[in-house]
Amino acid sequence: MTIAMTGATGQLGRLVVQRLVQRVPAAEVLALVRSPSKAADLGVAARAADYTRPETLAAALTGVQTLLLISSNEIGQRAAQHRNVIAAARAAGVRHIVYTSLLHADRSPLDLAVEHRDTEAALRESGLAWTILRNGWYSENYTGSAKTAAATGTLLGSAGVGRVSSATRADFADAAVAVLAGSGHEGRVYELAGDEDWTLPDLAAEIARQSGHPVAYRDLPEAGYAAALAGFGLPADFAAAIARWDSGAAAGALFDDSRQLSALIGRPTTPLHDAVAQALA
Repeated sequence: MTIAMTGATGQLGRLVVQRLVQRVPAAEVLALVRSPSKAADLGVAARAADYTRPETLAAALTGVQTLLLISSNEIGQRAAQHRNVIAAARAAGVRHIVYTSLLHADRSPLDLAVEHRDTEAALRESGLAWTILRNGWYSENYTGSAKTAAATGTLLGSAGVGRVSSATRADFADAAVAVLAGSGHEGRVYELAGDEDWTLPDLAAEIARQSGHPVAYRDLPEAGYAAALAGFGLPADFAAAIARWDSGAAAGALFDDSRQLSALIGRPTTPLHDAVAQALA
């Protein structure tokens, strides 16, 4: 049985490949990427596949039994891109698609959820077996600013005291591997989030504790946070999006206490303490 995945050279995809080949022979794993040369270090076969070029997808999916569809990073184009992949998978005879969606995509207030809902609907309409991994927030989305916060003494955000049930990319990669290398997951929707939930003030306190430097959380209005991020050099549209997602966190969009992720991977998820330590290392 050949297991293929899109986005195999991305941050999540690489982790999935590394962990999957510990469970199944590398000869059964296939990386689908835009530039196969960039996948040479993965240790598995790679085929050219471009979401926006359907003619590349049918050949890339030939002989594939199970496909991990890692969501595209091109917000605003993802729904059409994902539908291209699903249509090609159906035509190529793929049996099972595993898709990385968004936590509580069916009811999430985040604008990111719209394209995920569309893709989930396309999967249900495809006639193929499917599994939906509704991934929560990566811890790295927040701990990536740990060093800056420790250096400046300030952690900026717009999430108030909204609770975030984050997990690391490695945790989510292990969930994907559990489904890809396991059985009995067809037709299942998993709400995946960390065992531990925390607030941005909690994160500031943990950065301070580990770095030995005082760090305070400064909560800004959404527009103010977007302006601050743009001032740091982020593109204005992306800065505005990050600020919107933080506002969603304030409204509870990133909280989940079902512990489905740790149940699926068979271990506790990575605690905030460890995620911060990794970021500061």
